[in-house]
Amino acid sequence: MTDFERRVYELVKQVPEGMVTTYGDIARALGNRRMCRAVGNALHKNPYEGIVPCHRVVNSEGRLADAFAFGGSHIQKERLESENVEVVDLRVNLEVYRYIF
Repeated sequence: MTDFERRVYELVKQVPEGMVTTYGDIARALGNRRMCRAVGNALHKNPYEGIVPCHRVVNSEGRLADAFAFGGSHIQKERLESENVEVVDLRVNLEVYRYIF
């Protein structure tokens, strides 16, 4: 595991239940807003299911991940809804649920 991946996982662990953040928000918090794809790649390899809540990370439009690492967007939707995050058409309203570091 790289230092970058460790830092991504540490940030994602800070996102509270019932909130989401974006790949871009994480990249900005790490000092380079252009690293969105690298953040996504790190989360896709997340070895800490249940510890690093990668289901709380969505794209800049609030859309869920088609390739969510632990079962696809419908599993991500179920996990978010279990935390009382409203998901409509596989999208989260960032104005309501966004957590910014």
